[in-house]
Amino acid sequence: MSPVRRGKELPIYNRLQVLRAERGMSRAALAEAVEVNPQTIGALERGDHYPSLDLALRICDVFGLPVEAVFNRQPFPPLSTQVYRKGEG
Repeated sequence: MSPVRRGKELPIYNRLQVLRAERGMSRAALAEAVEVNPQTIGALERGDHYPSLDLALRICDVFGLPVEAVFNRQPFPPLSTQVYRKGEG
């Protein structure tokens, strides 16, 4: 997942592509749900653009997740890593 650059030290990472895939949702479907163009969703996923607070909250509402589960300043570890680590220890 590519970071969005807001200054060299402040990237914003997201899980949009993974979340869409989990739900079988196309870019167009997500775009329609949050009232933007599908190109905007693509730009967010590629890290070419970062969302306004309003758009970020609308996206999170679609997925039923808090903002930090979808957008973060730190890279997200692979979901498989998170799942398998829970069972360790």
